[in-house]
Amino acid sequence: MSDTKPRKILVTSALPYANGSIHLGHLVEYIQTDIWVRFQKMQGHAVHYVCADDTHGTPIMLRAEKEGITPEQLIERVHAEHSADFAGFLVEFDNYYSTNSEENRELASGIYKALKANGKIATRTIEQFFDPVKSMFLPDRFIKGECPKCHAKDQYGDSCEVCGATYNPTELINPFSAVSGAAPVRKETEHYFFKLSECEDFLKAWTRSGTLQPEAANKMGEWFESGLSDWDISRDAPYFGFEIPDAPGKYFYVWLDAPIGYMASFKNLCQKAGLDFDEYWKPDSTTELYHFIGKDILYFHALFWPATLQYSGYRTPTKVFAHGFLTVNGEKMSKSRGTFITAGSYLEHVKNPEYLRYYYAAKLNSTMEDIDLNLEDFVARVNSDLVGKYINIASRTAGFINKRFAGELKPSSANAVVLEMQAQAGVIAESFEQRDFGRALREIMRLADIANGYVAEKAPWVMAKDEAQSEALQEVCSDALEMFRLLTLYLKPILPQLSADIEAFLGIDALGWHCVSRCLPAGHVIKPYEHLITRIDPKQIEAMTEANKESLQPAAQAHSQTRHAEHQQNEAKPASEASCISIDDFAKVDLRIARIVNAEHVEGAEKLLKLSLDIGEEKPRQVFAGIKSAYDPETLKGRLTVMVANLAPRKMKFGMSEGMVLAASDEHGGPFILSPDSGAQPGMRVK
Repeated sequence: MSDTKPRKILVTSALPYANGSIHLGHLVEYIQTDIWVRFQKMQGHAVHYVCADDTHGTPIMLRAEKEGITPEQLIERVHAEHSADFAGFLVEFDNYYSTNSEENRELASGIYKALKANGKIATRTIEQFFDPVKSMFLPDRFIKGECPKCHAKDQYGDSCEVCGATYNPTELINPFSAVSGAAPVRKETEHYFFKLSECEDFLKAWTRSGTLQPEAANKMGEWFESGLSDWDISRDAPYFGFEIPDAPGKYFYVWLDAPIGYMASFKNLCQKAGLDFDEYWKPDSTTELYHFIGKDILYFHALFWPATLQYSGYRTPTKVFAHGFLTVNGEKMSKSRGTFITAGSYLEHVKNPEYLRYYYAAKLNSTMEDIDLNLEDFVARVNSDLVGKYINIASRTAGFINKRFAGELKPSSANAVVLEMQAQAGVIAESFEQRDFGRALREIMRLADIANGYVAEKAPWVMAKDEAQSEALQEVCSDALEMFRLLTLYLKPILPQLSADIEAFLGIDALGWHCVSRCLPAGHVIKPYEHLITRIDPKQIEAMTEANKESLQPAAQAHSQTRHAEHQQNEAKPASEASCISIDDFAKVDLRIARIVNAEHVEGAEKLLKLSLDIGEEKPRQVFAGIKSAYDPETLKGRLTVMVANLAPRKMKFGMSEGMVLAASDEHGGPFILSPDSGAQPGMRVK
């Protein structure tokens, strides 16, 4: 029932940034990876699952400074929080480490030196904004000012969230530092670049070799069309990270040493477990290396990372598996609705992590499609499938074995339902292998329906009333518990804790895939049946969403006050006055419901999508929107949104933009387009 040849497999999930809590969106990836790893281990393969906190960069440095602690103290605290959250959701790493480690420092330095020796590092003098108060160069996202295209205020240094324009930070009008509020000055600095442009032939072949999903390979093809640019891998002091060898005051950009953190975490595990690091990372390795990531960081893992490995003398990944984003109730996670839910908040209110593991598994497949956590459907599906179908088999039969037969089983010699369930092991295993967990669960629940049909047909509660049917009753209930054992085996990668409880109840060793044909024998004794799981009460979900709304109010107010203070430091007029417009001015803005007829990538644009919008006119409007980071164009087609319809057409680098879509974002994500309720029609005026 399992592969005859054991495999050696190294698996990673993307490194969570040590600057915030784990939330339900993050957990899609870690639960997906953990299920796949547990399945492989049940197959008898040697699997090592490693991860680490991503700990370097300007945001970490500034947050620690704001809290009055060192960056090391901050990342140590966050590491403990992340570790507890992952353990709470039964995500079982073989090693959970930190990128701020000596192993990572040594590996990053060694890889850099190898790239340099291979002619893949160049130095160039560039001009950047410099904060004279904080004495630091400013990353794009820490510079704000007036958009040079539409003149919207308070825009970031790389793109405008109002009109979608992209530009260099030096093009901003009246720029100011988001760190100190001071007006930045231009200053030249020498930076180090990885010559990614020289790796294009290798990367074209690698991305089309089967290492990526087809849609991911197509996405990478878009980057090749516009040509690959060399990659700036350095940052100037002050910066929390690793100093570049022989370059005082220069530090590795966080995205250079972060993926090397996979190697560092594994190297740390090797030292503790006596494994051979080189066996897994040498160029001709016969071991397997898999990365599970979100589609938003595909660029780094499918271009920078394999090129870095290839030209520094290491093996490249066997496959990179990218997944989609999580929506809640059909929309982006929302603080105002209470659906931006942390791992800790879920565990506090719903308590059982396996309910979410099951629901995510039911939605996951091998593509990059987004998945939706519909909270009402979540309650219904868990209660129906896990309680009503799966656990129901044991709860309706185990009591008879305990009370009438002292826990002793006496299965029939060849039950047809048991044989059918055993025969599906290969189909279910293949679905797990391909990460099509939804297909696996559909088959498992189909088998659960058949098992329940068998129990309903035999009606042991009726048989129990007739002493003459005592032997038949024992056989029927024993066969039903064998069906329950098989379902438990199939569900074990998804429900590890419940499976362990059931193994204890059945009095059996830990289930592996090889146990499919090893039925519970006659004379085997089970333990007394105790309640295994309870139904979800919808009130638990209501309490969770309400708690998240309440907990976010103070944070939102504090953020508003901080922004207010920043404006007061940088505007001649008070921020309250500068941010107010009259009702007459607002009435001049023509907001219309628009249907997105088409959405497509813009060649050469890193942040823009080209939208074709129907607002009830004879011809759709063309609008360029800076929402590429949040949306796959295919998912936008047919959706409703809101646009400003009376903006003067504006000539952009990529064409004429005939309006503007409304979108929102904050420090946790975005931009997210505004979506009207169903029933709204294109052309309707928003009042």
